[in-house]
Amino acid sequence: MIILVILLPLIAGILVPLLPFKKRSHWEIFLECAVVLNSILVWYLLLHHSDSAFVLAHFTGNLNISFRVDGMSMVFAGLVSALWPFATLYAFEYMTKEEHEKIFFLFYTMTYGVTLGIALAANLLTMYFFYELLTLVTVPLVMHTLTREAILASRKYLYYSLGGAAFAFLGLIMIIVYGSTNNFIFGGVLDPAKIGDKTNILLLIYVIAFMGFGVKAAVCPFNSWLPQAGVAPTPVTALLHAVAVVKSGAFAIIRLTYYSFGTDFLQGTWAQTTVMIIVMFTIVYGCSRAVKETHLKRRLAYSTISNLSYILFGAVIMTPLGLAGALSHLVIHAVMKISSFFCAGAIIHQTGKNYVHELDGMGYKMPCIFGVFTISAFALMGVPGLAGFISKWNLASAAVESGNTIAYFGIACLLVSALLTAIYMLSIVVRAFFPGKDFDYSALDGVKDPNWKMLVPLFVFTFFIILFGVYSQPLMDFLYDVAAGLY
Repeated sequence: MIILVILLPLIAGILVPLLPFKKRSHWEIFLECAVVLNSILVWYLLLHHSDSAFVLAHFTGNLNISFRVDGMSMVFAGLVSALWPFATLYAFEYMTKEEHEKIFFLFYTMTYGVTLGIALAANLLTMYFFYELLTLVTVPLVMHTLTREAILASRKYLYYSLGGAAFAFLGLIMIIVYGSTNNFIFGGVLDPAKIGDKTNILLLIYVIAFMGFGVKAAVCPFNSWLPQAGVAPTPVTALLHAVAVVKSGAFAIIRLTYYSFGTDFLQGTWAQTTVMIIVMFTIVYGCSRAVKETHLKRRLAYSTISNLSYILFGAVIMTPLGLAGALSHLVIHAVMKISSFFCAGAIIHQTGKNYVHELDGMGYKMPCIFGVFTISAFALMGVPGLAGFISKWNLASAAVESGNTIAYFGIACLLVSALLTAIYMLSIVVRAFFPGKDFDYSALDGVKDPNWKMLVPLFVFTFFIILFGVYSQPLMDFLYDVAAGLY
C-alpha cells in the first residue's frame, strides 16, 4: 500500500488531461475523489503500518529506493494528506479564471504523490530522489501563467533548488561513506570507526548540506525565490509556502540532523552554532521584510520565510524538546499559513486587488474571508488560545531547557518576530475593517465573499487553529513521543 499512496496521485494527475471528460464538473469530481481516497489510504497506512521497509529498487551495497513509516513519516505524511483534499477543492474555484486548468491540476496532483514520497522515504537516498523530483513537478506550477514574471520566477526557483540539491548531495555522499547505513535511524548513523580525524570535515559538510536543503526552507541568503514565486496562482503559492515545498525543506533538515548525522555528533560544535545563528537571523530578517512589503502575497511570503526558521530553530537546538517544538510549529504553521494564503487568494479572485493599500473597507464586504484572516493573523502573532501560541511556547521552552546561551538569543528573536508579525498582519485587518469615516463604500460595489468551494476549506482550517489553541495535548503527546524516538 505504501507504493499505492505515492502512485495514485501521480496516475490521477496524468489522467486528467488524457481522459475525455465532457464537463468540467466531471473531472473535478474525479480528481477530488482520487485525492480524498488517497488521503484515506494514507491515514489507514499510518495507523496500521509495519516497522519493516519496502524496497522498491536495489542498486548496490546498501543503496536502494525504499519506504517505511516511522514517527517523522507519520507527522509529515499525515499533515500533507489532511490538507491536500481541502486545497484541491479550493483550487477548483480559484482556477476558473485561469487558463490551462487541466495541465495545472496534472502537476498539482502529482505534487501530492511526490511529497508523500519524501515523507515516507526510508533512507537519505530515497528522500533525495523525491526531493529532486519535487522541484521538477513544481516548476511548471510556478510558471503556469507564462507571463514574463512567472517565467523569471520559475527560473530562479529552478536554479536555486538545483544548486541547493547539489550542496545536499555532498551530505548524502558523506553519510554513505562514513555511515553504517544511509537508512534513517533515530540518533544518526555515523560510524566512529570510519570518522577518525575527519570530524571537522564532516561538520563542514553538515553545514553545507543544511544550507542545501535550506534553500527550499528559504534560509538566508537563499530565500529570494520564495517571494518571487508569488506570481503563481494562489493554490500554488499556498502549496509552496505552507505544505509541500518549504515543509519538505524543513523536514529534510530534521532528517539530516536527527536521523543521519545525529545530535550526539553535532551538539555543542561550531556547526550547531553556525546554523543556529543563520536561522535566528532569518527569523528577524523575514518578518522585517514583511513589514515593509506592500504586495499582499509577497508580505505573506516573507512571513513564511520567518516562520520556517522557527521550525529550524527548534531543530538545531538538538534536544528532544527542541525537536518537539519544531514539529509542533511544522504542523501548526501549515494550518495557519495555508489559511491566510487562501484568504489572500480569495481576495484576489473576487476583486483583482493585490496590494495592502487596496484592501480598505473590504472587511464589511467580505466578512467571512476577513474574519478568517483575522483569526489566522492573531494565531501567527502567538495570541494565547490560538494554535500559534502553543508552538511558540514549545520553542521558547526548548531554548530555555537546552541551557545553550545562543538559544537564549533565539527567544529574543521570537519576541521581536511576534511584535513585527502584529504590525504586518494587523495593519491589513485594520485597513479592512476601519478604512476611515470618509471612505466611499460605493467603490466596493459587487465585492462579496466567494462560494462554498473556497469557504469550506477556510472554515475547516479556522476550526483547527482554534482547536489546537485550546486543546493541543493529544497532538503534543504524540510529537513528544516522536521526538524521543519512540515511533
